[in-house]
Amino acid sequence: MIRTAFRRTERQRSEDREIARIAIPAFLALVAEPLFLLGDAAVVGHLGTRELAGLGIAATVLQTAVGLCVFLAYGTTAGVARQLGAGRLAAALSQGIDGLWLAVAIGIPSTAVVGLGAAPLVDLFGASPAVADPAVSYLRVAALGITPLLLMLAATGVLRGLQDTRTPLVVAIAGNGINLVLNILLVYGLGPLPRMGIAGSALGSVLAQLACAAVLVLIVARAAAREGSSLRPHRRGIAAAGRAGVPLLVRTLTLRASLLVTTYAVVLGTSGTSSTGGAGDDAVPIATHQLAMTLWGFLAFVLDAIAIAAQAITGRYLGAGDVAATRAVTTRMVWWGVVSGVATGIGLAAVAPFLGPLFTSDAAVHDALIPVLLVAALGQPIAGVVFVLDGVLIGAGDGRYLAWASLIVLAAYAPAVLLAAALGSGLPLLWVVFVAIFMGGRCVTLLHRSRGDAWMVTGAGGAG
Repeated sequence: MIRTAFRRTERQRSEDREIARIAIPAFLALVAEPLFLLGDAAVVGHLGTRELAGLGIAATVLQTAVGLCVFLAYGTTAGVARQLGAGRLAAALSQGIDGLWLAVAIGIPSTAVVGLGAAPLVDLFGASPAVADPAVSYLRVAALGITPLLLMLAATGVLRGLQDTRTPLVVAIAGNGINLVLNILLVYGLGPLPRMGIAGSALGSVLAQLACAAVLVLIVARAAAREGSSLRPHRRGIAAAGRAGVPLLVRTLTLRASLLVTTYAVVLGTSGTSSTGGAGDDAVPIATHQLAMTLWGFLAFVLDAIAIAAQAITGRYLGAGDVAATRAVTTRMVWWGVVSGVATGIGLAAVAPFLGPLFTSDAAVHDALIPVLLVAALGQPIAGVVFVLDGVLIGAGDGRYLAWASLIVLAAYAPAVLLAAALGSGLPLLWVVFVAIFMGGRCVTLLHRSRGDAWMVTGAGGAG
């Protein structure tokens, strides 16, 4: 009995080391990623509350356009990891190169749509001109960064599939440093550089994204060349990558739709307010929601570090045909998710009163932000489980289930949050609905699937 317990402890320690080896660098890289937006928010917030609210709407549009293509990272990670587990490194890199070309094929038209359609896209939110004008100014420039961002997703997915999360970390840290410096220089101007305002923030981010994408693509291309993998686009491989990404696209589309409907509900809930001579009719609640959602995204990326480990490890184990190891490491990663969620929740609640002044000087936003962040803190343990199991099923190639489950959650959440807004619920209550129905619904559907065996398909090809 004692020996069995000891072996179990040693196994868990081994699993912990494996998870930590991938998750810790991924954690640091994912913390760096939302700092692009946090840096923008910190710089733009001191221009004024209207500009901060405009950034919130523009960022929602941009994050949706890029976020819909997160399958470029997730699907690539799972596919490359499976090939690696099956001992086929050259095939893994060939699959990764196809993902890079798919990113370019999607990125170019997406840039045109968002850039040229900035004004009508912002108008969909129904914000006042004082908020909409800076949103359009930011979005028109920021759209130029879509293709670099998609290349960053695809290249990072390749490296994660190869169990390398250190390289994306180094690139992310360097990129954020460049982004912050350029934001300050271009927003406020220095020497010969003109003061560009919110458009300068967008331009600084685009230049930093271009630099990061170039470095990551070069690293993947060199690795592929060493293994004799062709760097040319292959129509069949690109098409196969696209087909494999469809279920994840549907899953991501429904998740992004949930976030969009949340922002719309916030705007809807402010439509009856009147100006008090302060920031504007709707600027304070929209700006507050923007800051809260940015911080939520920041913590979500932190928790997603374990999900990235789940994608890479699950794909590799299933590619090698080791079902028992897959089940054992899944259990351990869920434990990591719960502990991490509790830790981030406690941390967010503790610092909630001090975060507002970091981004804006508007006292009304400071006061409104605290109760919203306390609600978000309560949802962190649920988020920890959700992100881990989402990563496990993505790593297993179980995209079809994830797509259907996300559709079910959206069908329940959208009418609930819109009804709450129509009834005049305040921002904290809208966030209660977000945590309870959106995150709670995802948690229930993922736990249900993980308890079965249908998702554990072995081999290099996966579930397809």
